[in-house]
Amino acid sequence: MRIYGPNGTALAATPAPARRATGGSFSVSEQETPRQSAAAGSLRAISTLDALIALQGVEDPTERRKRAVAKGRNALDVLDKLKLGLLDGGLDQSTLARLKVAAEGLTDESGDAGLDRVMGEIDLRVAVELAKAGVR
Repeated sequence: MRIYGPNGTALAATPAPARRATGGSFSVSEQETPRQSAAAGSLRAISTLDALIALQGVEDPTERRKRAVAKGRNALDVLDKLKLGLLDGGLDQSTLARLKVAAEGLTDESGDAGLDRVMGEIDLRVAVELAKAGVR
């Protein structure tokens, strides 16, 4: 079955007429002076900038470890303040808020299996204390 219409095959079979140039030729004017090509230098600068940004995104294993240790120490400090607050008899809501903030990023991998295990235990303790206090 043949279909004739806007999407039919009959329209696609007719070739479009070729356009022809009318007796002209290309020439360069002798009066124009050549322009300076400053764009090539800026492209090189952009590629250098991209390389620097890419290098900043590469994390050093020691930096990841340092960041994980700092997060773990911060979480332990807040847990300590929570413990002291509970022993004094007053549970401070700001300490709970700080504990919730300290819980973020504790499960990020540092590249050191022992440190990751300790960070997991700190994260579990923080989660338990937040659950006991009813903070989500």
